[in-house]
Amino acid sequence: MGTSSGKDYFYISFRDHRDGKVVSIRAKNVSDSSLGLGFIAISDFIFDTGGVVVNPAEEDLKKRFEGVKTLHLSIYSILSIEEVGPGHKGLKFKQDKSNLVVLSRDMHPPAD
Repeated sequence: MGTSSGKDYFYISFRDHRDGKVVSIRAKNVSDSSLGLGFIAISDFIFDTGGVVVNPAEEDLKKRFEGVKTLHLSIYSILSIEEVGPGHKGLKFKQDKSNLVVLSRDMHPPAD
């Protein structure tokens, strides 16, 4: 599970299923999802809305994710996950399947 503390956070870019546009959001936690192997859970969103200059895009994101506790994204919609900050330790997932063996198509005889 990837967690972050202090000034460490994750910068996640993904393709929005609603309109196909790329959305970038900051969050403190990225982990494997309880929905299954093909999903990533993102929580504890970070919004920079306390400054003097108002950023309309940031305000829109804050309104959109205001009541969202955890965002579960398909791994196919995620474009990148950047880990930012001096204390980051890398992502570690509980259900890591990186040791899966994928058989090549050539190993199976052709179907008649």
